[in-house]
Amino acid sequence: MQASEFLRPWKLITLCLGLAFLLYGALVFQISDWDVGICFVMGLLTYFTAPWSVRVILQRRWRYLPLALFWPWFSVDGAYWLYHTAMGNEMLREANFYTSLPWYFAMGGFWLWNGSVREFWLNLRAVLQRKS
Repeated sequence: MQASEFLRPWKLITLCLGLAFLLYGALVFQISDWDVGICFVMGLLTYFTAPWSVRVILQRRWRYLPLALFWPWFSVDGAYWLYHTAMGNEMLREANFYTSLPWYFAMGGFWLWNGSVREFWLNLRAVLQRKS
């Protein structure tokens, strides 16, 4: 993926909305392992790695599969463990893993599109018209 893809307005807006949701949860629910710092660590790791990991799996680029599986693990567990160990926070690793891993892949699929929102709708319309 080209670096310019990370700067697309729709991707940045949805990243900010997702981070706002995570920050709200961190501030409201007061769960021991859900704080402001981990929201940014896990959220940004997901933003920058999930679309690539999903693309590798969908395109069956098996040579890159070890790295495509490393990034989800690191984003939802490895960085989580490092951060909370450094901060001295209580960890709920299993619960976090089962909650965060599906979101990782869901957001990777969501951010997979390389193009603008307008291009997406034009392509979708063209595909639907071909099927009619």
